Formats: sequence, C-alpha cells, structure tokens
Amino acid sequence: MRGESLNGRLTELVGELVDRGLTLEQARKQFEKQFILASLKSNKGNFTRSAVSLGVHRNTLRNKVATLGICSDDVASRRPKSPRSKRATSAT
Repeated sequence: MRGESLNGRLTELVGELVDRGLTLEQARKQFEKQFILASLKSNKGNFTRSAVSLGVHRNTLRNKVATLGICSDDVASRRPKSPRSKRATSAT
C-alpha cells in the first residue's frame, strides 16, 4: 500500500513539473538537491553518514553539494557550538 501511495504522489508531482515546463535536467537537479538536503538534515550535517545512506563516496557528495549550490545554511540541523568553545575564544 505504501508503495502505491508513493508512486501516486510521485506521478502527481511529475505531472505538475511537466505542466510548469521544467526540462528533465532542471527537474533532476531539483530532485537531487532536495534528496541530498534531506539526507544531510537527517544526519545532522554529517557528510560521511549522508554519503553512506545515499550510496556515494563522501568526496562525490561534497562535489555534488558544491555543484548544486548547497551551503551550510541550507542544512539547519547542525549542532550549535559547545559552551567549551565559547570559553576558549573569550579567554583571548
């Protein structure tokens, strides 16, 4: 049942993209960007874990991130700096 639901949603989305006049290349890039962003967010910005989950080498993922224009601000799930780092910088 879940597979049918996903397939139906994907069919609707593809239909919408075609209606908007997107090329296959534009749609592929947007899909790839969103897929990579979702993986990075679910792995809290960890490239190694994201690369494993995506089935690509870490360097390949870094290259794709650069090519697609994904920046660290896009991955909002990163952890804030620890208080220890803050103390070390304020002591100088």
